[in-house]
Amino acid sequence: MGIEVTTFGEHQGQRVDQFRLRSETGVMVDIIGYGVVVRDWRVPVAGGERGVVLGFESFEPYPQHSPHFGSLAGRVANRIKDASFTLEGTTYNLPANAGSLQLHGGVEGLGRQVWAGQADSANNAVRFTHFSPDGAMGYPGNVNFSATYTLSGNRLRLELAATTDRATPISLVQHQYFNLGTTDTVLDHTIQVNSSAYTELGADLCPTGAILPSHGTIYDLREGRTMRDGAGAPIDYDIGMVLDTGRKHADPIATVVAPNKDLTLKLWCDRPGLQVYNGVWTDVSVPGLGGKRYGKHSGFCLEDQALADAVHNPHFPNIIYSPERPYSHWCEFEIA
Repeated sequence: MGIEVTTFGEHQGQRVDQFRLRSETGVMVDIIGYGVVVRDWRVPVAGGERGVVLGFESFEPYPQHSPHFGSLAGRVANRIKDASFTLEGTTYNLPANAGSLQLHGGVEGLGRQVWAGQADSANNAVRFTHFSPDGAMGYPGNVNFSATYTLSGNRLRLELAATTDRATPISLVQHQYFNLGTTDTVLDHTIQVNSSAYTELGADLCPTGAILPSHGTIYDLREGRTMRDGAGAPIDYDIGMVLDTGRKHADPIATVVAPNKDLTLKLWCDRPGLQVYNGVWTDVSVPGLGGKRYGKHSGFCLEDQALADAVHNPHFPNIIYSPERPYSHWCEFEIA
């Protein structure tokens, strides 16, 4: 089938390429070099095909209007309290971009950089690379990042890696916004997550450090539920789930079913946490794919990642990487 490579736009003097992957089952995925954004993802359904992610038709809206649609967020995904951390006796002050916090690596994080892409037609894959210099967005260390997307049938796999010349925190996340259905919100999707605990949040939406049981709360998603309460009112989800330990990586950590049950998404990963987000803050002023308007609850994200603010919570899994401890991370989605 081959991989189509086209010029999609330009950002700060750098060309932004788009790579179009197609599979033998009729799936099509468009990925651009800016932020390694999965721009469009179309899957076969009865009577044709359906787009299942939120994005834009052209490049221009991405830098100004995208709430991380389809991007790789980092160097450190999610929130860092007080936009600072101390490592090996040195305190690093980061540019805050969410009140007093840093979110998703800052205003010029990895999801807002142009990565170099190389097509791998033999494996129906695209490999992206990016060099992040010492001091980028306040972080120490020169870091070489790579991200490889491979499409096989109805499965899209992402493999992430990074090497650094000194100790530094790294926690990347894919930030796809999905809508498997045909309506403007995702509230009637059924979501199931293999997690029995979540990270308690403070008023600033940063973890307090406490890990609480989800039983009896809106965060208990083990049996599957829609994103509405008993009265049918919307439920806002923007929460870090702690994935069950001892799980088999062959089993999906999350399953989401479209309202009319014609599409099911499954996610596998090797991370300890999953941020479940259903577009609580989404309000995009320009049209998206197919001219759609994206407002609150227009998409859901399943962001497999380390636990948020791990730099301030030593009992959370360690996100400090070094020359002796390179970073690696994989996840895989299936939509069928």
